Amino acid sequence: MPLISIIYNPINQSNTFTSGDFISGQVILDVAKDTQMQSLSVKIKGKAKVCWTEHYGKPTVVYSDEEKYYSVQRFFVREDKTHGNEMLKDPSGQPYSSVVAPGRHVYPFTFQLPLQHFPPTFKSSVGKVVYTLETKLSRSMRISMKDKTEFHYVPRPDVSNPELMAPQYGTKDKRIKLFPSGSISMNINTDKMGYYLGEGLKVLVEVQNSSSRAIKPKYCLYEKHSFFARGKRKLHTHDLLKEEGKPIEPNSKKTVTKVLSIPPSLTISILNCRILTVEYRLRVYLDVPYASDPEIKFPVVILPPQPVSGAKNSDFGIWNQPPESNMYPNPPLIAPRAPSLNVVGPPGQFEAPGYPGPPHVQFGAPCYPGPPHVRLGAPGYPGPPHVRLGASGYPGPPLGQFGAPGLPGPPGQFGPNYHQSDPSAPPPYQDYQLYPRLPDHPAKS
Repeated sequence: MPLISIIYNPINQSNTFTSGDFISGQVILDVAKDTQMQSLSVKIKGKAKVCWTEHYGKPTVVYSDEEKYYSVQRFFVREDKTHGNEMLKDPSGQPYSSVVAPGRHVYPFTFQLPLQHFPPTFKSSVGKVVYTLETKLSRSMRISMKDKTEFHYVPRPDVSNPELMAPQYGTKDKRIKLFPSGSISMNINTDKMGYYLGEGLKVLVEVQNSSSRAIKPKYCLYEKHSFFARGKRKLHTHDLLKEEGKPIEPNSKKTVTKVLSIPPSLTISILNCRILTVEYRLRVYLDVPYASDPEIKFPVVILPPQPVSGAKNSDFGIWNQPPESNMYPNPPLIAPRAPSLNVVGPPGQFEAPGYPGPPHVQFGAPCYPGPPHVRLGAPGYPGPPHVRLGASGYPGPPLGQFGAPGLPGPPGQFGPNYHQSDPSAPPPYQDYQLYPRLPDHPAKS
């Protein structure tokens, strides 16, 4: 029985990808005898999904929903060749054979992630956002064989929303009629709403304690996971850190500055997904003995880490494309599962004896889209990179981009060329805003 697997090449130490990155890899096929294939394909896709159950007495109700972001498939071998734009060729420019001899066969591929901002990779017991590479082998009168692997996606930091960098203010007054008697007031402000992972969250607290008891300021950073399906909302909250300040004596006024360290392991905020959100809140309150505690809450947006200035490969993908020779690292070592190597393509290809890394035939071969540093707007590309799908006056996606069904385009690119005949028709993919205004949900925050 044939064995099939798919791997991809990491581009940084954190093994993450971001918008616009190129992701390359190989489909590896091991066969013990001559094998006739109907089709061999590779697919990249991203989607979000939620599912949970609720019990109402004996009946159990299942709530589920999903949101798809993109799905693009390419074929190495396919009997139906009418959709030629979906066919990949070997690095020498020749079509792949549908008949393979015994041994190991390696099929390289390259995709480019869209320039749009999608939610980051996320997993919980109720919902998830996943990005995967999948391969499928179909043979006549045989069950199809599949393999898939997930890759970690994090969008680029987007601070275009001015609210993220604007200071936040809050005030609270409380009159205490019973013991302890008197009044308490506090003014709270933070320097901004959006914070990068690992950054310090600075809180300025001004307290006027006109009561007969000492009070103590306290701080709590917590997360909210909301999941939506069929008009229902499921909410999970969890305290991430709690800290407290020194007591403020009776009949005194004091200003306190507190810096909270945001854990670097947090999931970044997810505010651009229809079926799930990941939000954070800062709760500042005064611990008043024998009375309810006055409190103020601020929204906190967790952003991805800032890219390192001048670095070719950031911790979240390729910000400035490296030279062609550095585009692909050596593929991971794979233990042989067949007695011999029968490598697809001309000598000097992947895993051929004496050749440790990927082929010298890089971009420009028939199955590759072009040099990695070429952006939209370069010769052969239709527009500047800042043009978003669905923007005013822009009827459809650029040549060779996502979602273009059935029309020819640059081989190896995401999606074939797309020519929109109806300017009023919507684009195939929504232009997501990474950090829109925080949604107002009916449930208590």
